[in-house]
Amino acid sequence: MTEIFGIPLQAFAGQLLLGLVNGSFYAMLSLGLAVIFGLLGIVNFAHGALYMIGAYVAWFSMEKWGLGYWGALVLAPVIVGALGVVIERTLLKHLYKLDPLYGLLLTFGLALIGEGVFRDQFGVSGQQVNVPDALQGATNLGFMVLPNYRAWVVVASLTVCLGTWFLIEKTRLGATLRAGTENPALVQAFGINVPRMVMLTYAGGAALAALAGVLAAPVIQVTPLMGSNLIIVVFAVVVIGGMGSILGSILTGLMLGLVEGLTKVFYPEASNIVVFVIMAIVLVIRPAGLFGKEK
Repeated sequence: MTEIFGIPLQAFAGQLLLGLVNGSFYAMLSLGLAVIFGLLGIVNFAHGALYMIGAYVAWFSMEKWGLGYWGALVLAPVIVGALGVVIERTLLKHLYKLDPLYGLLLTFGLALIGEGVFRDQFGVSGQQVNVPDALQGATNLGFMVLPNYRAWVVVASLTVCLGTWFLIEKTRLGATLRAGTENPALVQAFGINVPRMVMLTYAGGAALAALAGVLAAPVIQVTPLMGSNLIIVVFAVVVIGGMGSILGSILTGLMLGLVEGLTKVFYPEASNIVVFVIMAIVLVIRPAGLFGKEK
């Protein structure tokens, strides 16, 4: 049997795949955080709770409402995006001219409230979401067996991430969004409704978190703690990539997922801290992050 550094090729490739799947979730969640911070200046600590709510919408859609997985992929971003509109219009809009610390504290409180409500209703044991029939099974690649659903997660995540990056960085709509957050008075003078644009930006970031939750639901157990367990790592990813850097968040999320997977192969005891070790090193060498802009 072929080995790499004394490890069977199939086991090595399996850990790389697991790292790539985790990296896909890191990329999608850090993308939503980067969009919200880069365009609105809000450190959105509620992002993990929105991810968790998206996963629960998937569970309800499949187990209670009979909509199936594909219906959940559409419904969850819509519901959580609408929740994002409510949060932005009722709470966050009052904080844009204040120190970002106030937004962090508010969204942290919202995350605790959301987690508490779901723990009260569903406990912490978790719910299982089945893989849809069309994506069940696996494909034999010769050197490893690739589960079809995990391949779908990677492809869907990359498609959404790159599509979002292209929309914000390479289109006229994205240019208008960036201009509206940097000089809202000037953009509003051209007849563009800047408050509505800001509201939809936050809703879009929330919808990205919900979409990640739907993709994750069949891979892990859906629990009220799933967001809080992941959000600290995702914040580390955003810091390493550069706060507000959309492309940096995508590339860093994928890279760190692979690094985490390789660490589980060679030194499993360090797999839970390797991301934070890398964050510390990057902040010492380049405080703005790998793709961030020095001020």
